[in-house]
Amino acid sequence: MSSGTADGATATTAGGGDGLFDRVLAFVGALRHGGITATQSEAIDAVRALGEVDLLRRSQVREALAACTVSSASDRRTFDDLFDLYFPARRAPLDGDGVDPDLVDDDGDVDDDAFTQALLDALLGGDESAIRRMARQAVDAFGRVEGRDGQPSFFSYKVRRALDPHTLLDTLLEAHGATDDDPAVQRLLRDEYEQRLDEFRKEVDAEIRRRAADRSDDLDDVAKRVVRPSVDEVDFFRMTATESRELRAQIAPLARKLASRTQVKRRHGRDGRLDVRRTIRRSLATGGVPMDPAFRPRKPHKPELFVITDVSGSVASFARFTLMLVHSLQEQFAKVRSFAFIDTLDEVTALFEGREFDEAIRRMTAEAELVWLDGHSDYGHAFEVFHDRFIDELTPRATVLILGDARNNYRASSSWVIQEMASRARRVLWLNPEAATYWGTGDSITGDYARHVEEMVEVRNLKQLTAFVQELT
Repeated sequence: MSSGTADGATATTAGGGDGLFDRVLAFVGALRHGGITATQSEAIDAVRALGEVDLLRRSQVREALAACTVSSASDRRTFDDLFDLYFPARRAPLDGDGVDPDLVDDDGDVDDDAFTQALLDALLGGDESAIRRMARQAVDAFGRVEGRDGQPSFFSYKVRRALDPHTLLDTLLEAHGATDDDPAVQRLLRDEYEQRLDEFRKEVDAEIRRRAADRSDDLDDVAKRVVRPSVDEVDFFRMTATESRELRAQIAPLARKLASRTQVKRRHGRDGRLDVRRTIRRSLATGGVPMDPAFRPRKPHKPELFVITDVSGSVASFARFTLMLVHSLQEQFAKVRSFAFIDTLDEVTALFEGREFDEAIRRMTAEAELVWLDGHSDYGHAFEVFHDRFIDELTPRATVLILGDARNNYRASSSWVIQEMASRARRVLWLNPEAATYWGTGDSITGDYARHVEEMVEVRNLKQLTAFVQELT
């Protein structure tokens, strides 16, 4: 393939066979190693699809291959990473394109202030080609590390350290005068600039992958190193703004899928206990042979759900996605009540009724009484407040779901409250977003609580959360 079209043609690929057929098969193999279940028949479909598109239009090639091999939205990021590796838009020169001479000082070093200003100008202008050019130059200017063999390597974390995205975003908003606008305009501008910064980050990552591929004789080995986990496997604590948005988009469809599975499960189990009287009456006409059992209809049972969640800074993102998923499944429960706490506890159920989720979160932060003393997590005091105000409302139909890492700043645990919850409710379950290997270390008091709950489960990503909620409903 040759370059020179409007949207960037697929350049001759590096490493391995240069034939298109071989490259597509190698690409599909890399997709499988990356966790995408692309079958052999889908690989054949992908090859056939390329006969229907303009091979010099890289966007058409990308979408044709994606249509044949990607079946889940969560797999698209892995696909895009590998596509950029196996079908690069341009070959990466050994030493890059170099940095614009206007951004270099008299000693030949990159002028950090001048480079940052040039990047800000490109981001403010929104010119995609300028942003791509600055991304390539940023890799040369800040991402380069000389290896012991004299060959350079490039790292995205060094670029992010030199060009901090949060600082860039604040500078962009200040330059635009967004601080003087009303909140709605500020939100729109923030979203726009976050999107442009995300495009810059993607271009940096793509440029580094291109250079790694050009310097390697084994493209498949590079593919194994560059593939990131799918968005539903990303740790809640390490999620970027883009990954957070992708995850939010998956919550509603996931809730619908879980709800439909739950309804099927209930339909399949609709027969209740054996009705002996009706069974004998039916059998009189045949002398009891054959026996035709009759069952009492089972009354649909929907559990009551009490969600108690730590919303302090350390676990806020985890709590947000769990609340979002649980409230998307409200119809599967007879009643859902939500309680949030930092160092004291308040009920926030009403804030989630008939409102957009983001608005409910904002109101919870602004209106709920979650801080009592110093704003640091205090599980013991929060549980005591729940006991004083709400313990009598737990019934044998209730399931209590506690969300938090149980890091209590060396304060009293009041684990006796959890013990009493367990004696009153049908089930008490605890979701912990911290890796189980760290439970009980430092100020973690998981041991005090785990002995009283039915199960304490590690939930660090959406995949684990989905599996748990599926069992819960």
